[in-house]
Amino acid sequence: MRVLITGHKGFVGRHFWRVLAEQGHDLTGIDIAVPWSQGPVWNALEFRADVRDFFRRNEDHFDLVIHLAAVVGGRATIEGAPLKVAVDLAIDAELFQWALRTRPGRIVYYSSSAAYPVGLQEKTKLVSTETSGGRLVELENTYRLREDDLAFDWIGSPDLTYGWAKLTGEMLAQHAESEGLRVHVFRPFSGYGEDQDLSYPFPAFIQRAVQRDDPFEVWGSGLQVRDWIHIDDVVAATLAAVEQDVPGPTNLCTGRPTSFLDLARLVMHGAGYSAAVQVLPDAPTGVHYRVGDPTKLHSFYRPRIELEEGIRRALTRAGAAAA
Repeated sequence: MRVLITGHKGFVGRHFWRVLAEQGHDLTGIDIAVPWSQGPVWNALEFRADVRDFFRRNEDHFDLVIHLAAVVGGRATIEGAPLKVAVDLAIDAELFQWALRTRPGRIVYYSSSAAYPVGLQEKTKLVSTETSGGRLVELENTYRLREDDLAFDWIGSPDLTYGWAKLTGEMLAQHAESEGLRVHVFRPFSGYGEDQDLSYPFPAFIQRAVQRDDPFEVWGSGLQVRDWIHIDDVVAATLAAVEQDVPGPTNLCTGRPTSFLDLARLVMHGAGYSAAVQVLPDAPTGVHYRVGDPTKLHSFYRPRIELEEGIRRALTRAGAAAA
């Protein structure tokens, strides 16, 4: 199968590259990043360029396109450089214009859990319960985000410009499908792995454990909750959905809520040490509660790597796992 991976040198892209290369597919990669080597890969072409220029000039046909090229980063990037992140709008527009010309067999479009309305992810929510006699009462939020919580006939406000860009990309994907293209849309939650950039919280926590930091710093109150899914499950779930031709948007998540304080404790436990936790309330924090509903995902794939195992792998790679 002839496969194009955009952003193939990024965290997610290089894992797709490795898996598909091992399967013997004919790979083409495009990334603006500085070239680096993952060892020998047969039948592969790699281009260092702005993906927008690639889409304007290229007329090749691919059986599968995995579109990952984007301006991304941790919370500091999303909150601190909103106009920089908005470049994703132009990247996605060029993708779908190119796809209309070249008609690839399948397109994988990575949206984001940031596209979901932030109003569903606050610390508390107002609900009417039987015990309240129909009155609205405030309850701690434990809501799992479902695919149909994002609907274009009623759009809640997504998470800053990154969320808006991904939401717009999903709308473009819908229009592309109306033109006869096949687009698989995924909304990954907090993906993590052993080789992730330090601008993200998981590798930053691993580094603090490696350094035996005391105090162990946690941005915000530490009570903000995320849904952590290992990169191996992200890749496997995506390829399973493509193989089984799963329609519509799909959450890439586990459904397991884990606060940043709990993540810090799990990482320290895995490293075999303990330290005081110092919260940094003025640091960027994002929404309070972002956890996905994995029901649709479970209809064709179940994540295999528990968070504790993912932490163990990362600490082992860093040489800091508890004996």
